[in-house]
Amino acid sequence: MSPSSSSPPTMAEERELRSELQASVTFPPIKAAKRVVLVRHGQSTWNEEGRIQGSSNFSVLTKKGEAQAETSRQMLIDDSFDVCFSSPLIRSKRTAEIIWGTREYEILTDSDLREIDLYSFQGLLKHEGKAKFGPAYQQWQVDAANFNIDGHYPVRELWGRARNCWDKILAHESKSVLVVAHNAVNQALVATAIGLGTEYFRILLQSNCGVSVLDFVPCPEGGSPYICLNRLNQTPGSPVASGAGRKTSKRIILVCQGSTQDTEATAAGLGDQPMNMLGVIQAQKTAELLLDLKVSAIVSSPKNACAETANIISQVQEAADCLGADCVPRYVEMKRIPDLDVAELFQPSTKDTTELLSLRPGWSNGLEDGVTSTLQEQSGQAWRSLLAELSDESEEEKVIVAVAHPIAHIALIGHCLKVTKEWLGSFHLDAGSISVIDFPDGPTGRGVIRCINYTAHLGRWSIPITRSTVDDDSF
Repeated sequence: MSPSSSSPPTMAEERELRSELQASVTFPPIKAAKRVVLVRHGQSTWNEEGRIQGSSNFSVLTKKGEAQAETSRQMLIDDSFDVCFSSPLIRSKRTAEIIWGTREYEILTDSDLREIDLYSFQGLLKHEGKAKFGPAYQQWQVDAANFNIDGHYPVRELWGRARNCWDKILAHESKSVLVVAHNAVNQALVATAIGLGTEYFRILLQSNCGVSVLDFVPCPEGGSPYICLNRLNQTPGSPVASGAGRKTSKRIILVCQGSTQDTEATAAGLGDQPMNMLGVIQAQKTAELLLDLKVSAIVSSPKNACAETANIISQVQEAADCLGADCVPRYVEMKRIPDLDVAELFQPSTKDTTELLSLRPGWSNGLEDGVTSTLQEQSGQAWRSLLAELSDESEEEKVIVAVAHPIAHIALIGHCLKVTKEWLGSFHLDAGSISVIDFPDGPTGRGVIRCINYTAHLGRWSIPITRSTVDDDSF
């Protein structure tokens, strides 16, 4: 059974999925924690023209692409990367050179990091591909995993190449790795790392110069390391602005509550304490970011920090239309969803609660099966409530903001991806972060994840991309 099946999995199917997950992410053992930072190249001339690039090597960075690469360089400037792997294609290699700057070591190019091979499609404008190839082009758009051209299945081949890349990256004696490549291959690298198949193509967006981060931590028993997607597609520009991916009028934005006054004993904000000053700042920064959108409704956990965060966002939204000459106050609907409150599931008696403090790779492994099962069930009800809110046809464009603890949002991301509870430890979220899910085919269609754990809007209080969640002084 595929993890993307539409109906809730039975217990037998969950056991099968658990086996699939373990089999699909068997990587070589590693001796020390490793962080891998993936970057897509900046805008190219063929991106600008709307031309199908594939693995062709005729396009170069535009001026905008060079500027995007420079912004990424500044974003990553404090990281003492041990090595840089790059696609050999000009647009990617040039992006890598800009980001790498004056660092001492040579950039390593790897042909397996080239963009997806699209054979006869390459070089065509998109309307030309549609006119020339008809049904094949349509399949490429709606069923890319089974798309066949010139006797090849490009997406399947790409997933195989990505898997080979991981073997080489993990075998390298390094702890901090930069990889600069392309849209499709970076999607494949993220998906294969956390055990997702070809059906997830175009579900994990990669914008020009978008940054994604994966943490690999040695398994105490040896064997395949724990793997965690620390963030997905942190872009040089706003994550809620138009960009990569299909246009959408339906969107869910997951906002993690601001930092609280909790001590470590209350498991990283899982109590019912109010926000501290940092939390208030995080909420204000998030509210400012969301001014670019007209929010339809804000739903939150009833816990204090979540309610405070939601109220701050609501106040800024309702004041937004009064900033001009014609003041027309706008009401933003507020709701509390008890199913978004996961605190009761994680009491001090829960096994290995210390793992919850930082949501480090494999954080869910020490939890009792009953806890994760209840979390999966409760968050599933919350997810269905969010989709019901999104389905309201009273507004053509619908943006729902959900405020909750990071653990609740990780579970919601799992429901969006239609994976089981075994994937919980594959994701990390920070207080004050946002994650964006688009629904280009409406609430009944598949959710497309625009970004996960975006924190750049927090300014000086943002979580550095180069900061590790692993307690390892050598990072």
